[in-house]
Amino acid sequence: MSQLPVVSVIMNCYNSAKYLAEAINSVYAQTFQDWEIIFFDNCSTDNSADIAKSYDNRLKYSRGDKNVPLGHARNLAMAYARGKYIAFLDCDDLWLPEKLTKQVAVLDADPCLGAAYSDALFFSDNGRSFRTFPGKKAAQGMIFRDLLRRYVLPMPTIIIRRDVLDRVGGWFDERFNMVEDADLFMRIAFYYPMAYVEDVLARRRMHSGSWTAMKKELFPLEEEMLLEKFAAMWPSFDKQYAAEIAYMQGIIQYQYAVLDWERGDAVAARRRMIPYLKVMKKMWAPFLFSFLPVSVYRSVKRAFKFCVVRVLGGVDDQVF
Repeated sequence: MSQLPVVSVIMNCYNSAKYLAEAINSVYAQTFQDWEIIFFDNCSTDNSADIAKSYDNRLKYSRGDKNVPLGHARNLAMAYARGKYIAFLDCDDLWLPEKLTKQVAVLDADPCLGAAYSDALFFSDNGRSFRTFPGKKAAQGMIFRDLLRRYVLPMPTIIIRRDVLDRVGGWFDERFNMVEDADLFMRIAFYYPMAYVEDVLARRRMHSGSWTAMKKELFPLEEEMLLEKFAAMWPSFDKQYAAEIAYMQGIIQYQYAVLDWERGDAVAARRRMIPYLKVMKKMWAPFLFSFLPVSVYRSVKRAFKFCVVRVLGGVDDQVF
């Protein structure tokens, strides 16, 4: 029997031909070479399968019988993984060559760690880019409380220790389409410390065809479900994390408010935001702009982001 790989790289694909070869090539370009790619094709109808099958046997290709939600698809892929560590790369993102070398070294050095993550560069095809953690060091150690207030783990940077999955209450929750990654990695963070590598080790592509961009209305609904799930899992959750839960609920209501506003109901949008104006100073900007057309808010928000990106290299996009 052949020796098992150290890292299993999970790649889930659905009609990803446009960027697929670039993503796969970034794995083959790693300085750390003890890996396998678990490639799960979620019933693509483009030529994604032809591209994936053009690589050698280090890429293990499989295809589902029917298209399923992303959380379910990730689980189907992970069932084939044999590595000590599991890493994730979506088919429109990229890894930098030192990603696995640096993160495997960190995890090998401390068996208590449940996972490691790093900085990432978000970029678009039109040249716009920003870092996740510009000019500051991200949280590490027991960071569940930090993630509850602001979830900031870039998916393509995360690598987890496979054996922690037995303790954290299951793999990806198949009810979720948008927060399935946050759910799993926050459960890991509840039980285990996480390490942070300061370097930019992945590039995350922003484009209008991404699942996140097309299905943004699912975010607040699934985030509410996530809070309910955590409350059911941990009896002391509501009391122990009351401040963080209140802040997250404010973010959820902001997301609902923007959806109301985009549908032309600014009154309903303001009604959602009013209870949080005292506890979330950032809520004042969208609240005041809600007396104007949502197109004005979008234009000002884009300009604000551009200025912050130019100065700091990154931006907090939760509110405003």
